[in-house]
Amino acid sequence: MTSSGPAADQLIRRHFDAVLAARGYRADSAQQAAIDHLGQWLAAFLAARGGWLRRRAAGVYLHGGVGRGKSLVLDVFFAAAPLAQKRRVHFHAFLQELQQRLGAYAGQADPLARVAGEIAGKTRLLCFDEFHVHDIGDAMLLGRLLKLLVEQGVGLVCTSNYPPAGLCPNPLYRERFQPVIALLEQRFDVLQLDGGCDYRQGSRQRWGSLYWPLPEQGAWLGAKLGLSAAARRNVTIALNRHPLHLRGHEGTRAWLDFAELFRRPRSSADYLWLCGEFRQLAIGGVPCLAGEGIDVQQRFLNFIDIAYDSGIQLLLGCAASLDELCRPATHSDFSRTHSRLQQLQALPLTTVGSF
Repeated sequence: MTSSGPAADQLIRRHFDAVLAARGYRADSAQQAAIDHLGQWLAAFLAARGGWLRRRAAGVYLHGGVGRGKSLVLDVFFAAAPLAQKRRVHFHAFLQELQQRLGAYAGQADPLARVAGEIAGKTRLLCFDEFHVHDIGDAMLLGRLLKLLVEQGVGLVCTSNYPPAGLCPNPLYRERFQPVIALLEQRFDVLQLDGGCDYRQGSRQRWGSLYWPLPEQGAWLGAKLGLSAAARRNVTIALNRHPLHLRGHEGTRAWLDFAELFRRPRSSADYLWLCGEFRQLAIGGVPCLAGEGIDVQQRFLNFIDIAYDSGIQLLLGCAASLDELCRPATHSDFSRTHSRLQQLQALPLTTVGSF
């Protein structure tokens, strides 16, 4: 069952007001404008499907700085959207799903078109959170998929830290990615949600702890994780056909080293598995990231995105404070990572006796 016409935007506005009231928040003008626009777009999308307004906006692309409330706006919009055939997906999880689906059509003509047809057959509204690209292969794959979904009438709502033109900053790939930028700019309503404060900075939500400075101190971090004497220690498991060494694990808790997770060629699929298999993760030996290669930095950023979205509890043992750990000039996405890590409880350890 779906509801169409003006009722859709009214329903979304009422739900947004109710959620904010329940949390004790007050929307700023940019958030209010964004939720109003999303509701109006959805009302028009539902009313015009299959009609003569074929060139209506294919979706909404919402961008802005970290902590501006994009995910909150998307969550409220998605929950209130009055249709059953809807999905909200995260960047990394969706990429993994897409690769798995493509594998099922290996050897057949145009596997991506087949996958797009499957998605369109079950989904009228697809909400895509944290849209960002660093690998040109992923970028081209997602770009063509978006085009196919638009052509098949799927409504798309994307959130991102970047405007469309900023999605692929690498000049080597810019020309190849230009058609994707053009699609977003020409077929989507592009809205900026910015200018306010970083709501995460004032959040009381804590999803773990960050200890610093924490040099190698034996079993200290494992003890903080709650590993008992019965926990398995120094074991190696197979993860996607590659070895992964765990300092210790017990039940839904696992303790690992930074070097093992990020200085080796790990994939986002590995991090998705870890955050699905374990509900509490401790990672020791986290250095100042400015001294690491760009590939190591990117793996760490991907892991934090996945861990934050999965709802696990994270303990980090770090060489320095958060500001030293993630200097914004080091990587273009460190502002998002810094904002998320700010929601860990920072526990400075000033003396060896603290261990």
